[in-house]
Amino acid sequence: MHDERSPYGRSPYGSDDRESGGTGGRAARRRAPSGRGGRRRSPLVVAGRTALALSSALVLLASGVSWAAYNWVSSGLTTSDALNAIGGKDAPKHLDNSVNLLLIGLDSRKDMNGNDLPREFVRDQLHAGSSDIGYYNTNTLILMHIPADGGKVTAFSVPRDDYVQTFNGDGTSQGHFKIKEAYANAYTVAHDKFSAQGVKGADLESRSREAGREATLATVQNFLKVPIDHFAEVNLLGFYDIAKVLQPIEVCLKHPVKDHYSGADFPAGRQQLDPKQALAFVRQRHGLEGGDLDRTHRQQAFLSSVTHKLKSEGVFGDLGKLQGLFDVVKKDLVIDSKFDVLDFAQQATNLTGGNVVFHTLPIAGFGTRNRESVNLVDVPKIQSIVQSLIGGKSGTPGGSGGDAPSPTPSTKAAPGTVDVLNGAGQTKPGAAGDELKALTALGYTPGRADNAAPRQRTTVLYGAGAQDAARQIADRVSAGAPVSSASVPAGHVQVVLGADFTAPPATGATTPPATSDKSTDPGAQGAAPTPVPSDAFAGDSVKEGGIPCVN
Repeated sequence: MHDERSPYGRSPYGSDDRESGGTGGRAARRRAPSGRGGRRRSPLVVAGRTALALSSALVLLASGVSWAAYNWVSSGLTTSDALNAIGGKDAPKHLDNSVNLLLIGLDSRKDMNGNDLPREFVRDQLHAGSSDIGYYNTNTLILMHIPADGGKVTAFSVPRDDYVQTFNGDGTSQGHFKIKEAYANAYTVAHDKFSAQGVKGADLESRSREAGREATLATVQNFLKVPIDHFAEVNLLGFYDIAKVLQPIEVCLKHPVKDHYSGADFPAGRQQLDPKQALAFVRQRHGLEGGDLDRTHRQQAFLSSVTHKLKSEGVFGDLGKLQGLFDVVKKDLVIDSKFDVLDFAQQATNLTGGNVVFHTLPIAGFGTRNRESVNLVDVPKIQSIVQSLIGGKSGTPGGSGGDAPSPTPSTKAAPGTVDVLNGAGQTKPGAAGDELKALTALGYTPGRADNAAPRQRTTVLYGAGAQDAARQIADRVSAGAPVSSASVPAGHVQVVLGADFTAPPATGATTPPATSDKSTDPGAQGAAPTPVPSDAFAGDSVKEGGIPCVN
């Protein structure tokens, strides 16, 4: 069924819903783009396997030990100009010379030219059914912050089902979706547009993917409110290639697991895995206490194990071994066109030295949006955590998306009188009054709280002069883009709560300090990170440098 809320209704996204064996979700209900049949994904097809691809990205990006190595990397490597589209005056600014690198694991069973991967490979090696299944979800997103002084690298995994406002590369809003869908949304629109113009083949695929990359970069940059300097994207084929070259891969589990969906069947303790087993290890989510979040920890542990193996076997210092590895995985990798591999390698020696800590950004709970299970997130809290750890400023004005964030201690509520109407019916009695009180506490002028005709979705309308407040509030209540309405008085924002409304978690006492005293000065350089409680994250953080044990 077409999702009436979005222009992206023809994207057959993956349907990794939480229900065991489920093939539902917005993805499976949407009609495929013109010329492409509708596709449904087996429950076996889950995206944790992207950790393998990200391992290859780390290998390539952190191992430029000579000009010879640089030539191996640059020869035949695909580069992208996507970062150029999300810069500009509204982009978050750096306070020092640190580097933020976004690792993107793309869940696509296509090669760089848009051709299906071999059917036998997808079915027999990946146990993922037909090559016709799957689309362009970015099922792994890891932001790595490399300090200017080359100190400890801090990595943030963004859970793929986080329900956020997604953006296109030009800053226009796509609406609220799972963060993994920003790429696919933009890809689909661009594909249809360029196809109608007569663009075909590899050029059509390349231009459509570029739109997807721009959207992913813009969405993550706006969500976390930190600038992205470089990125690396690896496709599905890279998952298998790196595991095949490096096998066996040693991992460690706290408990035995057996899951027929992913094929995972492992005892507790340390063990060595072949490529098929490695894929099952990083993609399992059923039968794990933390579900998708535990799978994220598996990805982090796998990266640590691969890096440990490469270091212990001397690969990072052996040009011959590096060349063989580069030749295998570089065909699956895309990096931004401004990436200087040698310069980066000198700055990021800790990537290969084991001095990396992986954190999984927290969620505020689970909810249902558009009949899909999603992660609800406290955006101000997440931005504060990230800014605190990297020594930046929480609530940095602007962002690639252009929409104002929800009010935080450093982001003042825009002027506006708020009226809240409860269209959720008897399922959420008193919700309008409660939300009006919450918005008033954030600094908005209180209007009226009342009931409205029942509706499924939460909407935000605004009158003349209240656009900024409407954008902030729409982001807070996880509504779509706010709409101007002549029926709403000037200076007012009208929030109509639908059955999909879940009250955002309270912010304040549980949010870590946004900045150190030093970073409150707009001209401050290299502000020191502020300590963040270990329980601020989703599960235990994973430290690189060995074989960490995970669920």
